[in-house]
Amino acid sequence: MPGMPLRNSRRDALAVALAVTGWVWALDGAKGGNWPSWRGASGDDGVARESDLPLDWNATRNIRWKVALPDPGNSTPIVWGNHIFLTQAVASDQRRTLICLDRKEGRVLWQKGPVWTREERSHATNPFCSASPVTDGERVVAWFGSAGLYAYDLEGKELWQRDLGIQDHEWGYGSSPILYKDLCILFFGPGERQFLLAVDKRTGKSVWQKEPPAIEARPRTDGFRGRESNGIVGAFGSPILVQAGGRDELVMSFPQRLCAYDPMSGQELWSCDGMNELIYTSAIAGDGLVVGMGGFMGTAMAVKAGGDGDVTDTHRLWRQERTKNRIGSGVIHDGHIYILNSDGIAECFELRTGTRVWDERLPVLGPKSESWSCMTLAGDRIYVPNQSGDVVVLKASPTFEVLGVNGVGNELTNASLAASDGELFLRTHQHLYCISIKGD
Repeated sequence: MPGMPLRNSRRDALAVALAVTGWVWALDGAKGGNWPSWRGASGDDGVARESDLPLDWNATRNIRWKVALPDPGNSTPIVWGNHIFLTQAVASDQRRTLICLDRKEGRVLWQKGPVWTREERSHATNPFCSASPVTDGERVVAWFGSAGLYAYDLEGKELWQRDLGIQDHEWGYGSSPILYKDLCILFFGPGERQFLLAVDKRTGKSVWQKEPPAIEARPRTDGFRGRESNGIVGAFGSPILVQAGGRDELVMSFPQRLCAYDPMSGQELWSCDGMNELIYTSAIAGDGLVVGMGGFMGTAMAVKAGGDGDVTDTHRLWRQERTKNRIGSGVIHDGHIYILNSDGIAECFELRTGTRVWDERLPVLGPKSESWSCMTLAGDRIYVPNQSGDVVVLKASPTFEVLGVNGVGNELTNASLAASDGELFLRTHQHLYCISIKGD
């Protein structure tokens, strides 16, 4: 199999990693088959709009190529045409980088990014460069935490960079930038300094900045037990974009509140109380509803989009407390929500009522059934990796059915899948895989 290792150095795989969730809006001029953000081309649903994705593979069968990675990482690859982009920290060089690979062979075309020598906090299971990149086919934008926000063209030329200051949280960061029209929008956080920021995607100049809602002092609604008196709080997901009532809404899950903004101006459109204080997942949307889910036995709730002001009493359809721990984001299909909890138990709920339809532990090939990856929906199939590098394929149905279980040999995985032109791209802590049933 062709492919070129990025470096010969390896580290032992880490046990777990912090969720990295994020979506991107449908991009103007995006070609069919591209996967321009870690949740695909459609922006609010994690859907691969193709029906010929692989259903069966293992470490040697239906693997077009695999490329060795220099260090562990949790970010998801993105795909545009013949280019694959992946953020990657390189510990030996103290670099935060964006890698561009040739799609056909997996060889490295270029690798760019800043050196960062200052101390930067993160959880041991959340390697640096955990935010996935995003592209519109002209530029690729990557957030490297404290090292800054960078844009490159597809040949690796730096277009602009922004120093946004120090990102400081004991668990690091996970939010990925998104593109909307001429804007690049990023949630900079969590930590003492946190904000939603929109910059001109062509220049990197700020267009608007919005502070998140203040956290109210009240008893926690989740099961977290932290070292601090009130526990650790923060949001690690990414904003999404939703169409409702003839307008576009930028929706972000914050501690205690789900909020929507005008993406062009940053003006708040509506907010809804009811989230818990520690949020890993990004919101998901479908059928005019937005669903927010928290972590550490947090809350889940569905809100009708398109409101104004505080919509807690008018637009919140249902709310659940002390749910299972959710790290990766789920998908919505035919009036149902599908989610894989971090313990490896999948659940199906009715979208409009929150009623559980089924919950089942998924089969595994490797030793770890836990999953912190997002689901990907293709037709009536749901693909979801676990931390053993297995990918379980479920039928998106109110009747539970496993269609396949595929493994690559027990490699720790916390990234989500990228799907493009009938191929899947899987990032583990050791390799990047191209899974394909297509011939050359």
